[in-house]
Amino acid sequence: MKIFKVPRFFRLFFPNKTWDFSASEKVIFLTFDDGPDPQITPWLLDFLANNNIVATFFCVGDNVKKFPEIYARILAEGHAVGNHSMHHQKGINVSLKEYIKSVELASHYIDSILFRPPYGRMSIRQTYALRKKYVIIMWSWLSFDYEPSISVRKIIANAKRRIQAGDILVFHDNSKTTDRLKVILPELIEIVRAKGFGFSKIQKDL
Repeated sequence: MKIFKVPRFFRLFFPNKTWDFSASEKVIFLTFDDGPDPQITPWLLDFLANNNIVATFFCVGDNVKKFPEIYARILAEGHAVGNHSMHHQKGINVSLKEYIKSVELASHYIDSILFRPPYGRMSIRQTYALRKKYVIIMWSWLSFDYEPSISVRKIIANAKRRIQAGDILVFHDNSKTTDRLKVILPELIEIVRAKGFGFSKIQKDL
């Protein structure tokens, strides 16, 4: 079973990571992983600008290296950025040394203390090592925009039912999500605004 909303009890087991924010400000946090990507990120930036929305982009260092002009545009248009490693490795599949090296290499291209582990998976040792220099940002609602077995209608229905103020929402600006994101995102924006919520980017200090 696919779980859109991360259960609160589960988040309590990992207090060293940020899963959501206070609901008092009535905002949600749009985040996008894996870019920048020339197929979808420019469209996404146009869409966000046209709707006066700021977001947070967790970028892969190798993609920033390949597409520096798109990364520069993300920053120029007022969005926040975070480190998503250099080569998008799953932490539990590589050594501590290799994982830290990947994150540090990405930091040469991405100036941010925010870090999100690719696939949301990393070891306890990797977590504690990175917490010395980074704020680890997870999520409270996962869109499954990359999963074709989950229909767009199901994603939208879950968003209507489950998204709350303070939630960190995850989408992906990569080639797998291009067509689906163009359908999901406009409807989701309407849902969030109908709930009376605004949008904010993640700004957090160690």
